[in-house]
Amino acid sequence: METPEESLIDTILTPLVNPKDPIKADFRNFLYLVWKHLDLPDPTPVQYDIANYLQHGPRRFCIEAFRGIGKSWITSAFVCWLLYGNPQLKIMVVSASKERADQFSSFVKKLIDEMDILHHLQSRRGQRDSKLSFDVGPALADHSPSVKSVGITGQLSGSRADVIVADDLEVPNNSDTQVQREKLSELIKEFDAIIKPNGRICYLGTPQSEDSVYNKLPERGYTVRIWPARYPTEKQVESYGSKLAPFIIERLEKLLGRPGATTEPIRFSDIDLMEREASYGKAGFALQFMLDTSLSDADKYPLKIANIPVFDVNPELAPSKMIWTNNPKYGIEDVPNIAITGDRYYRPQWISDDWIPYECAVMSIDPSGRGKDRTGYSVVKMLHGRLYLTKVGGLKGGYDDDTLVNLAKIAAEQKVNYVVIEGNFGDGMFTKIFQPVLNKYHNATIEEVKHHTQKEKRIVDTLEPVLGQHRLVIDRQLILDDYSKEPENLHRFIYQLTRITRDRGSLVHDDIIDALSMAVAYFTERMIVSTDTAHSDYLEALKDIELEKFAESVLGRNSSINDTIWYNTPRL
Repeated sequence: METPEESLIDTILTPLVNPKDPIKADFRNFLYLVWKHLDLPDPTPVQYDIANYLQHGPRRFCIEAFRGIGKSWITSAFVCWLLYGNPQLKIMVVSASKERADQFSSFVKKLIDEMDILHHLQSRRGQRDSKLSFDVGPALADHSPSVKSVGITGQLSGSRADVIVADDLEVPNNSDTQVQREKLSELIKEFDAIIKPNGRICYLGTPQSEDSVYNKLPERGYTVRIWPARYPTEKQVESYGSKLAPFIIERLEKLLGRPGATTEPIRFSDIDLMEREASYGKAGFALQFMLDTSLSDADKYPLKIANIPVFDVNPELAPSKMIWTNNPKYGIEDVPNIAITGDRYYRPQWISDDWIPYECAVMSIDPSGRGKDRTGYSVVKMLHGRLYLTKVGGLKGGYDDDTLVNLAKIAAEQKVNYVVIEGNFGDGMFTKIFQPVLNKYHNATIEEVKHHTQKEKRIVDTLEPVLGQHRLVIDRQLILDDYSKEPENLHRFIYQLTRITRDRGSLVHDDIIDALSMAVAYFTERMIVSTDTAHSDYLEALKDIELEKFAESVLGRNSSINDTIWYNTPRL
């Protein structure tokens, strides 16, 4: 049976192996020359280990390494080394975008043009000589170029390759939603039609979501190897399983590295990684630097969109009663879903026919200073113990006129009764500045709130019970706008909602979700009454109105009750 070490050498590199030539015998020696040519420090132990795996790994494999380790540069050098040993090889570079793939192939060509040891590989007259598709000098005539770059959505067919390098196929733009991830998963199946017998397919990447396409590669016969930025804890080692690079495990066993310490101390100090973690947030850092896509803790992300009824919310009226369900037939598939894998939207199972005005509408504002989080806002309305989110978002800026005016216009448009403002920032200065601007557009009462507990825990503790009882309803159009108008997940409301944890610093930006928690907290005491009780009270009030009407018509009494249905609904 073929061993991983034999797979490459016995097929692609048969003309290359020469034990007497240390450059051809060991790619790590060639990598050292490339780094010296680029005037870089010597390759680090982790970089050498990745290089060794590139040479001796199986035919189908995936290298997951944290951002900045240099996996693309190492693999570019590897492509040069392959052609140096066997100029007849055909190599295709595929990336999420054509531009990214072109950068890879251009770098390979630049190394060939600049390094003396590779000069004989320069394209000759009559050969293809583009930075994006070129032949090496000794290559025989062929339909396929020696090196070709293409985007994953470009023209993959028409060429054949001995080696396919899939460099950063998964990026936020093509993996935000489950639909996008499934489309990407289908596109990469085309590799099997391109690769030659005994060829190799190498993925280089960093997962972009918990449902990363790289997680599904083992099901297709690929071996995944992971090099995280920090040495993992014992629990994390178990989570990585067989994917964790043996190099990392060996150094832990020999006490050459301790859990939580950087695996690349020469280039990334512990302090540097701490700064990056603060910038990315814990969840983002776990993906981008620890390559950890596991969700072993069921309570890691406690806020689920499955608990939130979604339908077309009316800005002025709401049904007197509705019933939540998570029956699959009520699932919503026509809106983008950037929540955790397996979490999905559902429409209500049943909505009453009678719609009545909301009891109260509250706008909450989480101000920001310049250069910090955006000014988050939300508008929440209440009826019969259920909350309706009709407006939410984040505005760039803090105290500038445009931000203040936009907030005032939203308050007027939504006809809010109260405006709740976070008073911690600027010691209440925002409220003093916003009051006169609001008065120009709308008449509402402003209240300030101050918080003295850990933000993440406060937000989760406020929202989790409300979502768990399905008392928060979200407007369907709000979800569409949240996705289409904001290009980055970090600033999207649904992303913040589904990625916040009780851990300090779990989110890089929490402006919108913080604003929502403020509005929900305002209603919390008023939500003690159950939705069923509120609906029963409403029906009793409706019955009283009908009795008064009957008395007036039969007995000639003057009704003392306004016959407008919603008049007797309890007010805040």
